[in-house]
Amino acid sequence: MIPDYETSRKAFEDYGLECSEELYGKLCIYADFLVKSNRSVNLTAITEPTEILYKHFIDSIIICGHIPENAELIDVGTGAGFPSVPLKLYRPDISITLLDSLNKRIEFLKQLCERLGVEAEFIHERAENLGKDSKYREQFDVSCARAVANMSLLSELCIPFVKEGGIFVAMKGPTEDISLGARAVEILGGEIRDEYSYNVADERRKLVIIKKISHTSTKYPRNSSQIKKKNL
Repeated sequence: MIPDYETSRKAFEDYGLECSEELYGKLCIYADFLVKSNRSVNLTAITEPTEILYKHFIDSIIICGHIPENAELIDVGTGAGFPSVPLKLYRPDISITLLDSLNKRIEFLKQLCERLGVEAEFIHERAENLGKDSKYREQFDVSCARAVANMSLLSELCIPFVKEGGIFVAMKGPTEDISLGARAVEILGGEIRDEYSYNVADERRKLVIIKKISHTSTKYPRNSSQIKKKNL
């Protein structure tokens, strides 16, 4: 469960967002199933109701203003479905593809989306492998990731999925120097367009918007051993 409806609605309003009773009901289902499933599958360290509201749901939905209408979005390393599933609940116009390398998480997401009435594509695969597949390579308006990986590594995993003219949305912690990933972004056909800092509850966050301005070379993404050995 998350805090009561009025408390949650006011929390959304603080970020310029709306929370209908219908959305609130689905977020309650999400939170309950997340906490229950977390006992058997490693999904999240955040299980306290108020923290789930802010650090999972609001933090996911807050990026909605950067997502184009009717966008096709891939969530790379989606884990427990953040940010894409809350985004889909808030913005039904978008289409989501959920990518994760752990099948237990994918099975959780299938069950979750069935409970929520959410349509999605579920893929159990490593991003560096799927990024070579022509069915998915440069096919999305948006790729997004909420991850601790550095910007160089994250860009190599995410930018190859984005079509020319699309965007990669990176949700990062407050301390990372984004400029250290600028060379990788350029090599992969991207350009850093915007960088925003904001607070979620008592934590600082950073949002980076990268525009895909040219095709990604077929050399990328490299295989996992090459990526781990040396950043672009």
